[in-house]
Amino acid sequence: MEVESLIGLPVYPSSVVEADGTTYFMVSNKGARCLGVLGDVTGFEGTRHGESGALLCSLTPDNAVALRTRLPWLSPVPLGRRTSAGFGDRLGLATPGHVRAARGTSVAPVFAQQSVRENARTGRTPQQVVDEAMWGVFEEGWREPWGADADHLKTPADVDAFVAAGYTFYTIDPGDHVDNAAQADSEPVLLKKVAALPWDALESSPEALYQAFLGQPVSLDDFTLAFDEITLLRAAVKYGRAVAHTAAMYRHLAASLGDKPFELEVSVDETETPTSVHEHFYVASELWRLGVAWSAWPRALSGNSKKAWITSATWRRLRQS
Repeated sequence: MEVESLIGLPVYPSSVVEADGTTYFMVSNKGARCLGVLGDVTGFEGTRHGESGALLCSLTPDNAVALRTRLPWLSPVPLGRRTSAGFGDRLGLATPGHVRAARGTSVAPVFAQQSVRENARTGRTPQQVVDEAMWGVFEEGWREPWGADADHLKTPADVDAFVAAGYTFYTIDPGDHVDNAAQADSEPVLLKKVAALPWDALESSPEALYQAFLGQPVSLDDFTLAFDEITLLRAAVKYGRAVAHTAAMYRHLAASLGDKPFELEVSVDETETPTSVHEHFYVASELWRLGVAWSAWPRALSGNSKKAWITSATWRRLRQS
């Protein structure tokens, strides 16, 4: 109320925050939301407002960067193993409502969540998505951790714009590299296809594949998983190229992010046939062998400084081995 009285414009009350002697707030100016700054305005671009001396700033990418620098809780962060939910504001307008829905719950929100395909259809960029989510977080005074998910990434080129925008969660979709025909292929066809897998990219061989999985039953909670030859061939043919692609995507992502922490999700949810338990385990084990990790369990076996996770079942299996 004091800020509103000072500048004579409607202020979003939950947005008002004072830090290091400077006050920041969201204000409605001629029907448009603006950032207001009272105090140190270094790094912000805007127009001085009357006698109050407040700087009124458009919600531009540069002003978003400046505000995140001052108020670190406005940047998305990895959420780890907390219960989370992706909100996916497709229009850039709904985050204030999403904040109100999440407040008072134990759910860690992923306020910025869009795929390359969704951005193409809505005409938005990764930077716009994360900035618009951030402005909603600021408007509603959300101070808890929140995430930003770059969803359904299919190529290394897809990754770069999300890295530049500061996303913290990356969903790799290797669905284009799944061999759906493997579900019904005969054994001779499967053998031929296995021989043709990209073994250099997989850093393995057919002989090593057999040695790793055949005759190696694994205890998973209350049941034991064992591969016979046909089951293994079918899993390798169906998902071998997807594994190689995911590893390449992960390495590109890790190189692009440097020392920044991130989380990874591997999502193969648009195949023509269901993924069996054996196939899930094949994918998890092969990705682990290739140094890929994803959200679910702390990866402490590796010297990799990245903050990443791996499924608990695979963790137990690898720890035992």
